[in-house]
Amino acid sequence: MAAGFDARRAMRRTPAHARRDALARIVEGLNRQRDEAAALLCAEVGKTIREARAEVERAIDTFRLASEEATRLDGRHQRLDISARAEGLEAVWKRVPVGLCSFITPFNFPLNLAAHKIGPAIAAGCPFVLKPDPRTPLATLLLGEILAGAGLPPGSFSILPIVDEAARDLLVRDERIAMLSFTGSPKVGWALRARAGTKRVCLELGGNAACIVDETADLEHAAARITFGAFAVAGQSCISVQRVLVHRSVHERLVPMLIDRATRLVLGDPRDEKTDLGPMIGEAEAARVHEWIEEARARGARVLCGGKRRGALHEPTLMENVPADAPLWCAEVFGPVAVIQPFDTIEEAFRIANDSRFGLQAGLFTGMLDRALTAWDELEVGGVIINDVPTMRVDSMPYGGVKESGLGREGVAFAVEEMTEIRSMVVRRRPG
Repeated sequence: MAAGFDARRAMRRTPAHARRDALARIVEGLNRQRDEAAALLCAEVGKTIREARAEVERAIDTFRLASEEATRLDGRHQRLDISARAEGLEAVWKRVPVGLCSFITPFNFPLNLAAHKIGPAIAAGCPFVLKPDPRTPLATLLLGEILAGAGLPPGSFSILPIVDEAARDLLVRDERIAMLSFTGSPKVGWALRARAGTKRVCLELGGNAACIVDETADLEHAAARITFGAFAVAGQSCISVQRVLVHRSVHERLVPMLIDRATRLVLGDPRDEKTDLGPMIGEAEAARVHEWIEEARARGARVLCGGKRRGALHEPTLMENVPADAPLWCAEVFGPVAVIQPFDTIEEAFRIANDSRFGLQAGLFTGMLDRALTAWDELEVGGVIINDVPTMRVDSMPYGGVKESGLGREGVAFAVEEMTEIRSMVVRRRPG
């Protein structure tokens, strides 16, 4: 912590081209070690090897975007003579780094979610301390080795895979830290914010994303994308498709498509190229998901496919008639389960989607432009994804939630803004 705090001036004074070049060297390092990084993700997270390779590619993209943003920290000139009393006054402002940042990242995307904090911090000129999830530290430590060769000032970064809660609390309470950025569960995130004091806080938390399929949608496309959105990474994504709202006129056609695709997914060894779903992060998490399924079934819900587990492996599961107060519907499942509910009008679908304490992203499959625009107005989420699933995230886009899903925005350029602040200078011109 002391080393990072002392590195503030050196990082702030590092020229933009040097920060850009350091980030470019990180891109080069990840490119060289992409196979090793993918193998680590497969081994420690349980992602399929194909999913692991995709995460490495995304991390490379994220650092590449950050290298571009490093030279875009521009300011602005502003006229102030809006009234007679301000004649002769002019202002300029620029963005300056906030200072030392602390980052806490989860297990599900340990490489790319770290990149989404580290890349913008370097671009902005902020030193940082990163604590990865102790269950998945290896890919992040590999990234630390690459960072060590990037040419950053001494002390400008630390990666600490600590388990001790008191040590983690220092990353939240320490007054030398100017900003805390946390990605993880809402319960933990909001508790950390309450203890963070006056520092800036950015929270990327959970959700129970809704995906709406209206009567004009391309059903084959919707079925393919919903299957991906519900079961990729064994459903362990905060924007995994959890609630599928289907117009009643197409319900009987879409549901069999979804069942067919889900039952054809291959569950097994994540190292096998043919595997579609690997294990969840641990057997306890898979057991919790199974308990939620059995609880909903006991209350009248119907399992359309899946519903079984073997150790940490849980079958891709589709359900219907799930009560609105059951955890499978109103909480965050964070597992390979999606629940289906019909609706009659699009207004009803928007109401159901919004009836959640979360608001990260939502999807809408439709052939109507005006309906897409209405969804953009009406859905209470950070992002509305049209003709795709809420699981879709491109690393340059603004990303974040409302309600219990978080505070602030990530996406490289937007994270740079979160890690900088405006500093103004006002000049009075001499008369004459």
